[in-house]
Amino acid sequence: MHRAKIGAMVTIAQDPDADAVLATDPFALLTGMLLDQQYPMEHAFRGPHKILSRFGTLDPAAIAVADPDEFAALCSTPPAIHRYGKSMAGRVQQLARVIVDEYDGDASRVWAEAKSGAELMKRLQSLPGYGEQKAKIFTALLAKQFDVKPRGWTTVVGDYGKKGYRSVADVVDAGSLAKVRQFKKAKKAAAADAGAKPAKAKPAGSSSW
Repeated sequence: MHRAKIGAMVTIAQDPDADAVLATDPFALLTGMLLDQQYPMEHAFRGPHKILSRFGTLDPAAIAVADPDEFAALCSTPPAIHRYGKSMAGRVQQLARVIVDEYDGDASRVWAEAKSGAELMKRLQSLPGYGEQKAKIFTALLAKQFDVKPRGWTTVVGDYGKKGYRSVADVVDAGSLAKVRQFKKAKKAAAADAGAKPAKAKPAGSSSW
């Protein structure tokens, strides 16, 4: 069993109340990671606290059966949980349903019962909104900040397991947040530059295979 350190000190959201929720509620942590796309990282991870404040609970069972329109309204009310508050509210409810159906409402079981890093990655990628990269980052976050380190976790997360400032897993204060943001900006610029370069002409008779 790989239980997260309950009460671990995190500063991902850069807000004491929001970070306290992330540190003590497994579903909040999963939800924050879900919201971390097309939206500033720290604001995405403040989302679970906003839901808790407005809905009254982060119990996946309650969220799963909430009226979709009412839940979307509370999630999109300024300050919203995300740039696309209504659509992400639906994703949060989808995530809650999976946690209820497959993990009896206990989000921590996603990682607590994973016997290896590979199994954890598989479990995460089966969740709504969790692609391969998000699963890698979340696995690294669990290891680096919550001491959840299933066998082989460093292998499955790749560079996200290394020292440095690559993702939310490396955010421990305002300074590291700025460095992660700078890394992402540079990576995005490099990708854009690579995509803008003209492709080299192929010699006559060459194949595209």
